[in-house]
Amino acid sequence: MYHAHAVGITVLSTDLPRAAYGGVMSNPPFGFGLPDPDKGRDNESSGGQSGSGSDAFQQLGQMLSQLGQMLSQAGSSSGPVNYDLAKQIAVQRLGSEGQMGFSAGDQSGETAVRDSAHLAELWLDEATILPAGATTTTTWTARDWIDKTLPTWQRLCDPVARQVSGAWMQALPEEAKQAAGPLLSMVGQMGGMAFGSQLGNALAGLASEVLTSTDVGLPLGPETTSALLPRNIDKFSEGLERPKSEVLVFLAAREAAHQRLFAHVPWLRQRLLATVEEFASGITVDTSALEQLAGRVDPTNPASIEEVMSSGLLEPQTTPEQKAALGRLETLLALVEGWVDVVVADAVGDRLPGAEALRETLRRRRATGGPAEQTFATLVGLELRPRRMRAASALWKLVGDRHGMQARDTLWTHPDLMPTADDLDDPIGFAERLGANGALDDGIDPLAELERTERARQDEGENGQDGGAERPDSDGDGKE
Repeated sequence: MYHAHAVGITVLSTDLPRAAYGGVMSNPPFGFGLPDPDKGRDNESSGGQSGSGSDAFQQLGQMLSQLGQMLSQAGSSSGPVNYDLAKQIAVQRLGSEGQMGFSAGDQSGETAVRDSAHLAELWLDEATILPAGATTTTTWTARDWIDKTLPTWQRLCDPVARQVSGAWMQALPEEAKQAAGPLLSMVGQMGGMAFGSQLGNALAGLASEVLTSTDVGLPLGPETTSALLPRNIDKFSEGLERPKSEVLVFLAAREAAHQRLFAHVPWLRQRLLATVEEFASGITVDTSALEQLAGRVDPTNPASIEEVMSSGLLEPQTTPEQKAALGRLETLLALVEGWVDVVVADAVGDRLPGAEALRETLRRRRATGGPAEQTFATLVGLELRPRRMRAASALWKLVGDRHGMQARDTLWTHPDLMPTADDLDDPIGFAERLGANGALDDGIDPLAELERTERARQDEGENGQDGGAERPDSDGDGKE
């Protein structure tokens, strides 16, 4: 659900504990708060209260200075979300832990990651026809993760923020807009700060939990870069009763498998992100609820405002188009995660004694609404259903067993070959139809198809075409 705050609109999920991802911050935002009485005593003179008046003025001056800095910062943000503020809040919440990975100069730790990735790639070569997708393997701190993934979060969050804030502006009566005048721009700036504050808190919570750059299931990081977060992996490994080296290799294999898909299935990255944007672009707010709001809000009582905002009056209406986009996104994410699950299981096989236990642990981590799903729901407004991952995993396993690894991976060459949501409910029927209609025996060379689509993408880049959100048919399937 989306709640409107006094200073703007933020995106919250009512299904989540608000304190978990910044719905209510434990510390006052932007540095405001009551003075610390213990610090005040340090400034008191031995003669009694002679310094209290100057202290009060000094505190007031500091607060006004902070307010000026805050508004100045808001003015520097031209979009619907203040991403500079989001990054500052995220880094501040992480504190010194956000910069901790391996110990400084710990070459053995970084070497362990590179060796694990190299070993995982060798094993994956035997489990899929898709070649290695990562040209760089690196370790990230939590702060690195924020820096590297923020551009993609911007692409995901901008449509949501723009639609919600735009709906509020349009809902204002014309006379109110004329009376507000220049104040409307300030409202927009404060709305951007409200979004930025929410985003910063959410990213801080996620950055302290994610294990790899693809832990959310979306291609958030730079292309062809495989990244693991050693500090978070250490925390994850506690209590698993498995050697950390084993956990590291297993996670490196999952990261490498994701990178193979995102690097060599050119339509996949664009379709995932474009489907999120499509969902966001359909957001509408029932502006008639503003009339009910007017009779229930007491301007002198902030508690009544908060109560009304959390009542659901202003919850966006879900359109049929949004429901369709949500279904497509859930299915595609499930297919990605299910394929990775099967391929990694085939790759590690009996090579890692605890592989099956680790596989089940990660499945449950996703199915119980871990930080990735919760943060995604908070920021973008989509409540994902990771339970579909098990169905997708069963389908990929069945197709591979019946038709072979090459036939299974050939399906990624074109979106029209991919299983649908109905196929996830009937994997046996899908596998039978696949063999009966000859879809895998019509002369398709999977590697040639992959190379062709990659060349087409490279040609677009050389011709100066950005292939971004303005090109809904960039995956080449002839469909929007």
